[in-house]
Amino acid sequence: MESDGRRHPVHLPSIERFNTPVVIFLTVCTRRRKPILANEVAHQLLRESWQVNSSWIVGRYIVMPDHVHLFCAPSEPFVMPITPWVKFWKSYTARTWPTAEDAPVWQRDFWDRQLRHGESYAEKWDYVVHNAVRANLVERPEQWPYQGELNVFRW
Repeated sequence: MESDGRRHPVHLPSIERFNTPVVIFLTVCTRRRKPILANEVAHQLLRESWQVNSSWIVGRYIVMPDHVHLFCAPSEPFVMPITPWVKFWKSYTARTWPTAEDAPVWQRDFWDRQLRHGESYAEKWDYVVHNAVRANLVERPEQWPYQGELNVFRW
């Protein structure tokens, strides 16, 4: 497939649909895919950063060694752009990162996609939660300790 010439992903604005929640599937990677996230300190730091700035709320998430997948939704009826929120928590975690030699922690950009319906959320989660199994880190998804759900999204 030919490139369209972009160097970074396009972040389209969220689209509000009548009586349907806005849920974004987000993927953020570490700089040069450094495997620095799969530990309890990073896990707790990420959870804390998502709760400090609550303009977007986090549903299910999984923290892999070199990337994070999460589902998020705006906390207010008016949907603010997701980019400032992602920049906030990436900066927050990088400033308080426990190991200086890991800097820079994050890739400059991220990938996001608005889900269309509840089935999409379930399907994406089923795929994402098996990442640790596919990477041979655990035998069953529930064994991976760096995952969770901060808010329940009801469709």
